[in-house]
Amino acid sequence: MTGDVAARLDRLEAAEAIRQLAFRYALAVDMRDLDALVALYVADVRTGSGSGRAALRAVFDESLRQFTTSAHLVSNHAIEFLEPDDALGLVSCRIEHEVEGAWVTAVLLYHDRYQRRDGRWYFRGRVQQRLYATAEADPPVGPNKVRWPGRDALDGHYHDAFASWARFWGEGQGAAPAETEPPEQAADEASDRFISRLRGGTSLPKPPRYIF
Repeated sequence: MTGDVAARLDRLEAAEAIRQLAFRYALAVDMRDLDALVALYVADVRTGSGSGRAALRAVFDESLRQFTTSAHLVSNHAIEFLEPDDALGLVSCRIEHEVEGAWVTAVLLYHDRYQRRDGRWYFRGRVQQRLYATAEADPPVGPNKVRWPGRDALDGHYHDAFASWARFWGEGQGAAPAETEPPEQAADEASDRFISRLRGGTSLPKPPRYIF
């Protein structure tokens, strides 16, 4: 019993530490504290142009100079533990930006990988997919919802990582599901492997290079 309680307490503390990563990321970005921001990542974090926190800092420095004021508002946060020191995350976020005289709102989803090293949790990786990004006078309806002043509209690939989305719309209203499983099995999987179940084995697509 003692060991079980200790494991459960560790899981609770781990979940809270991981949630703090998402909150701290948002505040560090908005306050442009790049040293605090990259400290949230593992020391050997990989970027498209190299590895390590110095390389990541350069990526953020370039990206965050493309707009001035920003406010990241973190909302939903689902965590799935793969191992005691390894976890997945899905984090919903709404962002308000000031961009060249326009006010742009974006809604996105972060696909996170977390790792605990030397007793501390870090981002191992973080990929964003955008539902939309648009100025106030340009409502994000129809395709290509990612609209940034002075740039071509893009598809944010928001739903591409989730097999459930394609399956729902592919079946049609009132149609029998293509595959069925016992309710108990579905409930257990949704509880223990929530993120993996939503993805349904779909690989995470690589989205276009976004402005943060």
